[in-house]
Amino acid sequence: MPTEHEIVASAPADQPPVTSASLFRDLTALGLTSGATVLVHASLSKLGWVAGGAQAVIEAIEQVLGDAGTLVMPTHTTQLSEPSLWVDPPVPEAWWPILRSQTPAFDPDATPTRNMGAIAENFRRLPGVRRSQHPHGSFAARGPDAEEVTGIHENASMFGERSPLATLYRLDAWVLLLGIGYANNTSLHLSEYRADFKAKRWHTEGAPVIENGERRWIKFEGLRVDDEDFPQIGEAFANATNAEHKGSVGWGEGRLMRCRDIVDFGVTWMEANR
Repeated sequence: MPTEHEIVASAPADQPPVTSASLFRDLTALGLTSGATVLVHASLSKLGWVAGGAQAVIEAIEQVLGDAGTLVMPTHTTQLSEPSLWVDPPVPEAWWPILRSQTPAFDPDATPTRNMGAIAENFRRLPGVRRSQHPHGSFAARGPDAEEVTGIHENASMFGERSPLATLYRLDAWVLLLGIGYANNTSLHLSEYRADFKAKRWHTEGAPVIENGERRWIKFEGLRVDDEDFPQIGEAFANATNAEHKGSVGWGEGRLMRCRDIVDFGVTWMEANR
């Protein structure tokens, strides 16, 4: 991730900073509209030097959406997952029981995101934001559809039919990628749950949660998700359909698409190629 110094140094001499107002114009030109429900994945550093940082990006998106729109972001917490499955980084086996017994339980108000970026971490702490209850794969939302989006999220369905992703699909929501590519497009995990392919595997997961007022380490079955081919799927989707809106946002690039379009395409691609 580039430092602030590197971001400023990389700008052409005549390049102005990115502002909430300029982001509003870019997002409108990209096709985002008032009243939409949109799942946003974003990298602040890839948008350039943003005056006001994450706050400005959130304000710009919500200004486009207006009072009738709903903003949704992934707020995942993989630091609470089963430590024996960790690969980034792996930890010694002697640590596993300590982590299972001592890691604080998932708290939608307090537990920070992991590797979600500054924008999602800022958003999940804002007044009026609701967060789903999954201890690994939660989503946060603010707007008229927020309660519906976050209200159902079962442990065994992190990205499946009883998750916010399925609700977003049903609501005909949009997916907005800001400064990042399809490798970070969480919607394609719903495709994994729905597609039928030979490599599909389930495994036992674990997490610290609060039940009946007490901290407990629980176990549950989950799909072994794999995003390695998501960039290929995204490239094929963009080339084969007219369904991706692509354009400049800040100093970076934005991609906008309907959730239903990318999920349905992902199912077909996975069944043919996985």
